[in-house]
Amino acid sequence: MPPGTGDVALSLARLVPGAELVIVTTPQVAAAEVAKRAGTLVTQTHQRVIGVIENMSYLLCPHCGEAMDVFGAGGGETVATALTQLTGVEVPLLGQIPLDTRLREGGDNGTPLVLDEPSSPAALQLVKIAEALSSRGRGLAGRMLNLSPR
Repeated sequence: MPPGTGDVALSLARLVPGAELVIVTTPQVAAAEVAKRAGTLVTQTHQRVIGVIENMSYLLCPHCGEAMDVFGAGGGETVATALTQLTGVEVPLLGQIPLDTRLREGGDNGTPLVLDEPSSPAALQLVKIAEALSSRGRGLAGRMLNLSPR
């Protein structure tokens, strides 16, 4: 969904009560603040935050391989900590996905990075996130949701 706590998030929360949410943020302070607000909706919607993903966490220098914090650092951890305190339930930071043009290119051409470049840092983070999420219970997966188009 789009970031924030607007009509889309509230409408979807009403349609799918009890859903489990994964909050996605970037390292920037402003983005982390928006993500925290989105996560606080769970107190009103009876949903649950099951984890936080930090996207665009860093860029690996193509010359030296050093991680560069292009957009700052720590936004994902800040959101996970704040939501843990708010909800009283551990909200883990599931992963920090680095900037990688191959990830975007794979999305554009339909070739997942995890298949095309499985040892890349971004692919390793995506696999780590997928494993963490797949080890959870089923949640709403496979259940009838009683939704119908109007």
